[in-house]
Amino acid sequence: MLMAAAFALLPVGCKQKQDEPMLGVGTPDYGRPLGPGESALRLITDPARMPDLVAARRDADFVTTQAIDRSLTWFAAPSSRQFYPFEDITHERARQSLVAFRELLETEPDPQAFESAVRERFDIYESVGYDNRGTVLFTGYYSPVFAASRVPTARFTAPLYMRPDDLVTDPVTGEPKGRLGANGTIGPYPTRREIESSRMFLGRELVWLETPLDAYIVQVNGSAKLRMPDGSTLFVGYAGKTDQPYTGLGSTLVERGYIDRGSISLRAIQDLYRQDPKLVEDLILVNDNFVFFTTYPGDRWPAGSLGVKVSDETTLATDKKIYPRGGVVMVETRSVTFSSGQRDFKRLMLDQDTGGAIRAPGRADIFMGVGPSAEILAGGQYAEGRLFYFFLKQRYLDESPTNAGDVRR
Repeated sequence: MLMAAAFALLPVGCKQKQDEPMLGVGTPDYGRPLGPGESALRLITDPARMPDLVAARRDADFVTTQAIDRSLTWFAAPSSRQFYPFEDITHERARQSLVAFRELLETEPDPQAFESAVRERFDIYESVGYDNRGTVLFTGYYSPVFAASRVPTARFTAPLYMRPDDLVTDPVTGEPKGRLGANGTIGPYPTRREIESSRMFLGRELVWLETPLDAYIVQVNGSAKLRMPDGSTLFVGYAGKTDQPYTGLGSTLVERGYIDRGSISLRAIQDLYRQDPKLVEDLILVNDNFVFFTTYPGDRWPAGSLGVKVSDETTLATDKKIYPRGGVVMVETRSVTFSSGQRDFKRLMLDQDTGGAIRAPGRADIFMGVGPSAEILAGGQYAEGRLFYFFLKQRYLDESPTNAGDVRR
């Protein structure tokens, strides 16, 4: 599972991913949880609050329909039914909504006609955001590329570990519950510091990276593409995490005065590591949470929390406890460019992933891609916006195609 992590290292800024934004006086509390009985979504009844579907249709492409097909693959699996109904959204309504939306993308190339058709056939929901006025903070995440080795060498000394047999997770949500003891009871898992100092996972190394910071970045992002010494490529992804709390390295470095709040970035952390590796390695241990990995076939990597491949600028990570999985969403925000500028981002996406600090209606993470270019975009993505969900109106359900075999790959 790729877990969203735009803030995992940085207070501004790739499926485990993240640190909460650091709050100061007057700083919006994007991580504000829902109150008792509150819903993350509200049905839009005011036409003035409708999304700009004309712009979204102009931006839609083959990647959009491909991502819908991947969500339909997930909905076709019997295991997807355990996550529905979600409030008043049934599994069948959610699945039919995907099929109908895909059909509109194929049959309505005209943006104005597309907007009219979507408004006619779909109930459109808006996230309440952190402020109950629809404001959502959109950050970015990516999958890094590192050199690695299957065996330890003088160059490769920092391991990623396989999932231990005694790690207990919820069979439905995947959330960590703790460590299974010899007597059958479940207790808290050891902290990162305890894991590292005890070498308790000796012999369970999956692969070795060059530095502890490289290994930590992979833990934060939840996946990586690894270049092996023989020229081959290995893809690794999330296989579980401990139940210990997450503390972001970026926040720790700023709070302790090692990097200025306005200068914090992944590049700044890497520069500090080159100057004082022991300092950064010691501060990594402040994060008690620990992540485990497995290998993935290249055609399924990187995979999100649904187990399907994620798509550049088309997969969104949200809090799956408060948002329904797998559906078409629309994001209206600003995104960064390679020239450090910004552009309007009004795009149809799929809710296919989750993240360590994506735990509230005011947070969402955009998957930016793989490698150094995606790192630049993910590290600079920090903008408010609005988030929308689309579900077929009840009267259109029986008219929508219901054949799950309509999935095109």
